[in-house]
Amino acid sequence: MKAATDLIDLDAALAALTPCAPRVEAEIVRLPLAAPFRISDRVFEDVPVVIVRLEADGHIGTGEAAGVFYLGDEPEGMLRQILAVRRVIGEGVDHAGLVTLLPAGGARNALDCALWDLQARRAGQAVWQLLGMSQPRPLLTTFTLGNGTPADMAEAAIGYAQARAPKLKLNGDPADADRVRAVRAARPDAWLGVDANRSLTPATLAQLAPAMIAADVQLVEQPFRVGEDRRLAAIDLPIPFAADESVQTKADVDRLAALYQVINIKLDKCGGLTEGLRMAARARALGLGVMVGNMLGTSRAMAPGWLLGQQCDVVDLDGPLFLVGDVAPAATYRDGLIDFDAGVWAVNQRSER
Repeated sequence: MKAATDLIDLDAALAALTPCAPRVEAEIVRLPLAAPFRISDRVFEDVPVVIVRLEADGHIGTGEAAGVFYLGDEPEGMLRQILAVRRVIGEGVDHAGLVTLLPAGGARNALDCALWDLQARRAGQAVWQLLGMSQPRPLLTTFTLGNGTPADMAEAAIGYAQARAPKLKLNGDPADADRVRAVRAARPDAWLGVDANRSLTPATLAQLAPAMIAADVQLVEQPFRVGEDRRLAAIDLPIPFAADESVQTKADVDRLAALYQVINIKLDKCGGLTEGLRMAARARALGLGVMVGNMLGTSRAMAPGWLLGQQCDVVDLDGPLFLVGDVAPAATYRDGLIDFDAGVWAVNQRSER
């Protein structure tokens, strides 16, 4: 995966936006998964998300957020946060104002993305145009293999025929090395990454390292538990480490810059596209690689991440592929790439009234 070079002036873009005083609606929707999805410490049967709709001047902007379950940022609490500030938003709000109203997390993400959506519809432009970006392009995305037996994960890797960048969910047990070897044998030509979801220790990472090096693994995501990041300073591994659960907002980027080589930005963690773009710019300034990830969800949640992905080295936006159904306009997945052909985030705009 290759870094983008399209730089934007976010402050100028924000200053050019026309303020609005939208009416706010929000609800919780449960998205059923096509099959249970397992990570190191949790199995998902469905994904509850908050849907926010902002209406102004006959236009509706929509945002979706799943929150951050391991931080206790769940949809019920997110909905309460949104309803608590509904009156203030209805009196007029901008992206900077959302930062003062709500902390980083799913509630602010849903509102921030809904506000970008609304502003684009009011202006009759795509969001990338409001941001001063170049026309977005299809992006190579990882396809996540949920944790299972080595044979099951190898079978899933073969079943993802179009995937060119499988990412394995590890479990921290001795079978992890077999999982890596099995998937590499099944997909000898693919980019390969692993996501430990905090399940490793220095000892188990050392045991796993030979298998990862032999399999040409390109990225190790969040090997240790949050708060144990400094243990990475003693690890000599020729594979980049990516911070995920350990990094939430722009303030964490500076704190972790000496320990990780890549920062995984998730809009549900940082509180929306606006903060995500600031994080990407700061990571670049510090010489770090940038990744965009997701907490599962529909194409409505992936579209803002896709724009952020234009600034990223690694893109992980496969969430809709795990769902029973998606929204329209939906992301398209072709030859391992994610793209958007319609909607205010993409090239062709569609106004919702």
